[in-house]
Order: sequence, then structure tokens, then C-alpha cells
Amino acid sequence: MTEVCPHLAQIRPVTPSADGCEDCLRIGATWMHLRLCMICGHVGCCDSSPNQHATKHFHATTHPIIRSFEPGEDWGWCYVDEMMFDYL
Repeated sequence: MTEVCPHLAQIRPVTPSADGCEDCLRIGATWMHLRLCMICGHVGCCDSSPNQHATKHFHATTHPIIRSFEPGEDWGWCYVDEMMFDYL
């Protein structure tokens, strides 16, 4: 039996906050990949980026669900349960 993350029920329709990592754009930094918070629409950079703004957003807000904001990628991640899921 496949486990289902209980936090998926918190996903909302969101509008991305920026076309790039909003925090990197504000400070003039660069990023590797983008992640979209599925609770509020914050766009942050991934953990391979120097500033790891998506994870910092999770720690600041406790919004548990992100998805890749990269073209052609359809996966998501729950920070609380450390669980990946397909986002369709």
C-alpha cells in the first residue's frame, strides 16, 4: 500500500509570486532551480542553490507543500513528511 501525504489536502490554487526566486531577486543573488509553495504561491530557490529560499520559506511559515516550478517537471515535495509525490 502506498502512503498518501496528509498535507496534500492543504494545496490551494496559487499565483506564483515572481518569475524567479523572489528572495534572490530582492538581494541580487542567483539560483539553480525554482520551487513553488502550494499554500501561498511563494517562489523560492531549491536546496542546491546558495540561499535555499524555498526551505527557508517552509521554516518561516510551516507551509509544508512545494512543487517544482521548472518547465516539464511535475513533482512535489512535503517538507513535514519528507515525501515526494507526482503533481499533475
